[in-house]
Amino acid sequence: MIPIHPQPIAGHPEQLRWITPAGVLPFTGVAATLPAPLAALRDDGTLAQVRVEPAAILTTLHPGRQWSHDGARVRTALHAALADPSGWTRADSCDEPDDAPLRDAAQQLLDGSVGDLARSHGGHIELVDVRNGTVTVALAGACHGCPAARTTLRQGLEDQLRKHHPQLRGVTADPAQG
Repeated sequence: MIPIHPQPIAGHPEQLRWITPAGVLPFTGVAATLPAPLAALRDDGTLAQVRVEPAAILTTLHPGRQWSHDGARVRTALHAALADPSGWTRADSCDEPDDAPLRDAAQQLLDGSVGDLARSHGGHIELVDVRNGTVTVALAGACHGCPAARTTLRQGLEDQLRKHHPQLRGVTADPAQG
């Protein structure tokens, strides 16, 4: 059995992120087809959407549903569904990675620990874009032109992102910004 544990999503009581080991499923994005246990919950109106992330499964309840009532059924169905990775397919056939989870994680780090480090030295790092697994940032204030900025981006931002987002191709600083 693949270990999972639920994580609430701030501001979205209809969603739970079920943390899994990285790379449990071979894609990221909204699931089009699901193994029978989860498909049944989507078909009966319990689940509105199931999204695969690199190290989690994001489940969204239909309006009017409550995790206190439906959570145990979703957990049981998810355990069973994860035992059948061939039963999962992505909603669109696009070969580009789904960058939304990577974008969210990068923004959290820039709003939190990595941004705090930059701000403590009079600098600022702003998220410019996330496309095809590449995170682009702008360096401003003391960070712009700082020789240590590359180390901050590599060891602070990139290393932390890579732990949970194996699709990360890299972090770059946009020379036109700042």
